[in-house]
Parts: sequence; structure tokens; C-alpha cells
Amino acid sequence: MKFVVNEGKKVEIEVNGDIYLRHAIKTRFIHENEDYIKIINQYAKDIYKPGDILSISEKIISLCQNRIIKREELPITFWAKFLSKFASKENRGGYGVGMPINMQYAINKVGLPKILLASILGGIGKLFKISGVFYKIAGREVSGLDGFYDGSWNYYKNIGIEIPENPDAVCNEIKQKTNISCMIVDANDFGQVILGKSNDIKVENETLIGMIKDNPANQFQERTPLVLIRKKKKG
Repeated sequence: MKFVVNEGKKVEIEVNGDIYLRHAIKTRFIHENEDYIKIINQYAKDIYKPGDILSISEKIISLCQNRIIKREELPITFWAKFLSKFASKENRGGYGVGMPINMQYAINKVGLPKILLASILGGIGKLFKISGVFYKIAGREVSGLDGFYDGSWNYYKNIGIEIPENPDAVCNEIKQKTNISCMIVDANDFGQVILGKSNDIKVENETLIGMIKDNPANQFQERTPLVLIRKKKKG
């Protein structure tokens, strides 16, 4: 099997002295309410070998779970417009709470008092060049919101995608039904988080993050939400 990754990425990556090969699996466009078991069987089953790990973008699992928020469900309030002006544009390539609609989602999800606190402490953090304070306080659901893209992402322009529900359980279901060891990741060029993994994977999350620290799946229009990871044999 020939391992192929997206432009600008490398097939091999070294983590703790070991070399791992990555293969970005191209799929069709995934829509809401699809069956992730069928998707994984269709695109990964034939190339998977025991010992491999399949890295799955959280977005396709969320779409299959219909974890969708529509733009019309988030009327923008004064606080969302006001607070978004002071938010960093670094998160998710500019698609974080610097956008009023994403800030509105944050307010709706965890409440205005918590978001006000996160904004104040996040501003203080910026003064001391400490990033990520806002999202640490606001929580994983706020930082994990995807969608509401402008430009070329027309499909996601008017929908937001929440993080998957019960990602560990999803991974264990995938393992049980397909015999594929897997992890669900929220990854972009600004950071990576392991949301869940099947119980048979005993590797620490820090090492798993190292395997995808360059975001081999990318987050543009490559349609490679699945990445097969295989440890390279020594010698």
C-alpha cells in the first residue's frame, strides 16, 4: 500500500523515537444522519491492518449524529456582537468566537456570566501573552464548535457543528462492529485534541497527538476526514 498525505504534509512523522506512517483517506462529501459504520467500512476496512489506528475527524461523526445548529437558531444579541470584537482571531483559522454567531453560541451554551468571565480573564491573559484562556474557561463544547464558514465553505455557511456525543462510546462501537482501532480528533493547524478513543488503544493521548500534530487531514476542501496511522517497522 502506498501512503499518501495532503499537499504540504509528510507521510512519516517521528514521535518518541518511533516513526509513524500516515495515509489521508479521501471520501465523498459526508452529510447529516449518515451511518459512520458504513462510511468506515467503505473507506478504511480494506486497507486497515491490526495494530493500525484510524484517526477520525470529529466533524463527520457529529454530522452522522446530526449535531447541527442552524444559523436562524442563533439570533445575535448585543453581548455577542460586543464581546466578539475583543476575541482573538487565531482559533480555528479565524472561525472562533471572533465571529458574533460563534460568540452567541458560546453564550447560549454556557451562559453569559461564564462567557463574561472567560472574556475578562482571556483579555488579561493576552496582556501576559498567554493564549487559550478564554476557551479553557468556556469549555470544550465552545472551543469545539465547527461550521459557520464564509467563502468557499458554502455547505457550512449556515450551520454550526457541535462536538460529537459520547466519543469514547462511538470509538468502542466502531471497534466492535468493524474491528478497527480508532480515535476521534478535533484537529486543525492551531492545535489537536483527542476527543475519544477505543478501549484497546493503550497509547497515551500525548503520543496520539504527536502522530497528528501537523494536522495531516487538513481542514480545507481535501475531503480526507480519515487518516490511517501505521507504526513503521524498525530495521
